[in-house]
Amino acid sequence: MATLAPAVGAPPLAGGRSVTFGGHAYPVVLPKLRDPRLHVAAVVITIHVLGQLGLGFWVSVPQILAAILTTALIELAVTFRRTRSFVWPASAMLTGSGVALILRVPGTPPGDHWSFHSWYVFSGVAALSLLTKYAIRYRDSHLFNPSNIGLVIAFVVLGSTRAEPLDFWWGPLDAWMIAAYAVILVGGLLITRRLQLLAMALTFWIAVAGGLALIAASGHSMTARWAFSPVSGVDYWRVIVFSPELLIFLFFMITDPKTVPLGRVGRVLFALLVAATSTLLMAPQADEFGTKVGLLAGLVIVCALRPVIDRVVPAPGSEDDRLGRFAARTFLGQRPGGQLTHPLLRITATIAVVAGVGTAIAVGGSSSGGVIGFGSDESLARRADAIDPSTFPAITVEQGVVDWSHEIAGPGARAIVLTLAENLEFETEALLEREPTLLEAVDHGDRLDDLRLRLGTAEASGTTTVDRYEFDDINVTLLVPFGRQDGLSLGLESRGTKTVETYDASGEIQARESSPFETMFVMRRATGGRWLNVDELPVEAD
Repeated sequence: MATLAPAVGAPPLAGGRSVTFGGHAYPVVLPKLRDPRLHVAAVVITIHVLGQLGLGFWVSVPQILAAILTTALIELAVTFRRTRSFVWPASAMLTGSGVALILRVPGTPPGDHWSFHSWYVFSGVAALSLLTKYAIRYRDSHLFNPSNIGLVIAFVVLGSTRAEPLDFWWGPLDAWMIAAYAVILVGGLLITRRLQLLAMALTFWIAVAGGLALIAASGHSMTARWAFSPVSGVDYWRVIVFSPELLIFLFFMITDPKTVPLGRVGRVLFALLVAATSTLLMAPQADEFGTKVGLLAGLVIVCALRPVIDRVVPAPGSEDDRLGRFAARTFLGQRPGGQLTHPLLRITATIAVVAGVGTAIAVGGSSSGGVIGFGSDESLARRADAIDPSTFPAITVEQGVVDWSHEIAGPGARAIVLTLAENLEFETEALLEREPTLLEAVDHGDRLDDLRLRLGTAEASGTTTVDRYEFDDINVTLLVPFGRQDGLSLGLESRGTKTVETYDASGEIQARESSPFETMFVMRRATGGRWLNVDELPVEAD
């Protein structure tokens, strides 16, 4: 998020409020109502409130508060030590709320607004983000947007099983989404216009929309937990370009006045470079996690190049700090008197650069467009034991499933149930044989994360626990298993007998216990090929 802060060592304002401790009076500095930081905070807090009340954000109030309070306390301590005054930590709290808006931790209970699950991750990432503001300096200010670099470091270091960014797609376009778009767009346009950063924001959006169009046209696909199948083509372009997350990124993260060039030319060039870099990083990513991290990482890279950018752009406010004049001198070689020097060479070089970037984006997108699955059905079939059709349970298919797809009925439903049974057997084999790649061939999303954790625990302890299922009946239904931010999945309401087996390090069985079970296996063609297990949920009572 934008920091909009004065220099860290700035003296407190004269006069105003103060508090007295031990006979010493310490000034208290509060932000003014016209402070842009309060306006940004109002937008972000409103999005947090909408996320909790109606958008189904996968984050809890304690997690949000952990990030905000951590940054607030650190900033209060640092400024008090340097200025001997209590300064309202507006910028730091923006950093904390920005981290909490983007960061998600797998395993957080959906719909539990007061969960303390992994609150320390939010606190740690927020602290790391704020500390970069003090540790990495350029021209008496921070070089990187604090929340941006902290989030990118967290995602790269922790990986998708421990942390991930906010989804591109927040839900269907209902009243809650319309309210969210209105808050982001109205607030973003007003704030960036006031700070004279609107041209920069629009430049980024137009440039990244063009780059993503090239990726979409290349046949690229992206898997996402909220999509029933891989997102490609126009859907890929539309989802990202009009994503509320991307709008937050361009209105409140790229347009941080403390981390962008001061001049008009520098800011437009900065926006173009962020768009190009982010698009190049997004092009080869086959899943949403990599795509979102690529978007955020583009800003980190260009911020690191800002000292170079400042050397090549005109001085802020100078006669040359105009886009038309800069373009003429840079691309046409126009001298102060208006004479052109080697215009053909410069135009050719410009076209070559643009074509090169476009080609790299298209090639990056096409290189991963057809490689979505983690395993082939042929390689899995060679490992699977034949399942006797006579052992199939009674299968019912709800009318909503048939209305949605006539293929998922009769033989189609039996094929999906067969795939479920095979997937469960492959999960058992992967745990016993310590084969994580086998899990990736049959699982996705939360199910894959859970099985990876079980596999890690088994490797560490030497004791492996597996589940074997005998089905009595299965009912196939449509469901949205994780909240409004997920697309349709198939739910297989299953009943029967589950046998839990425990094996020691040598593979010898140590215990076996059977009991009735009732559960909902969630399946989705998340990678475009095989039906994969994506979660296991309790069956809701009628």
